[in-house]
Amino acid sequence: MLRRLRKLAGLSLSPLVSVLRLSGTIGTGRRGLSLETLEQDISRAFAPTDLAAVALSINSPGGSPVQSALIARRIRALAAEKSVPVLAFVEDVAASGGYWLACAADEITADGCSIVGSIGVVSAGFGFTGLIDKLGVDRRVHTAGTSKAMLDPFQAERPDDVAHLKSLQADMHAAFKQWVRDRRGARLTAPETELFEGAFWTGRRSLELGLVDRLGDMRTTLRERFGEKVHVHVVNPPRGPGLGRFIGMDARSLTDGVVDTLAERALFARYGM
Repeated sequence: MLRRLRKLAGLSLSPLVSVLRLSGTIGTGRRGLSLETLEQDISRAFAPTDLAAVALSINSPGGSPVQSALIARRIRALAAEKSVPVLAFVEDVAASGGYWLACAADEITADGCSIVGSIGVVSAGFGFTGLIDKLGVDRRVHTAGTSKAMLDPFQAERPDDVAHLKSLQADMHAAFKQWVRDRRGARLTAPETELFEGAFWTGRRSLELGLVDRLGDMRTTLRERFGEKVHVHVVNPPRGPGLGRFIGMDARSLTDGVVDTLAERALFARYGM
């Protein structure tokens, strides 16, 4: 409000940077980052007419490749429409889909100890055929369509099913690689055989590989670029856990929340977080 009054009065304004927080796993669950849950926040980040930049504060171990692409595409569309530079700042981790989001920025800054990369696709699960045999359980599955029960964890894996899954992963991986090529271009300094096989590195090593542009933090970088008086506005500040989150939630919602939390922790744990 004070900024608006100063503008109406014709007074000079300090540079304004909107900060969009992208923290957590990427997907459509209750806690996941998705275009649906972020659409209004993204629009708010680009709404001011006197923006100096939009900053992405990223702390994500990845998740859905579709939602990663949708969010990144929306950010790029508004950046082009508004002619506003986008700067990404990696906190603990920008891996897999988290790095996909980081590549929506024109420049990526990471801490030297951040985890960056994991440009690959993974599918994981369990097989319970041995347990069923041991317990003497008779598994009954009836389908219309020979592939409807593909990769059922209670049935033995079939080579054709695994081959089909790998073809899907290859398509997703190709899209991810092309996105990184398009966004990073000549800044990538290592061969693709090193960069695109799912490995991840510290921010310091990522700088050497060309996956990020500089080491540092948001506060210092924004002050160096826009001056000590830069005005930073976080459009979606973190919400505390609070009792309000649980009021009015039924048992299923509570269960879903616990499952989402465990899934998120498992993804972060992969990177030692």
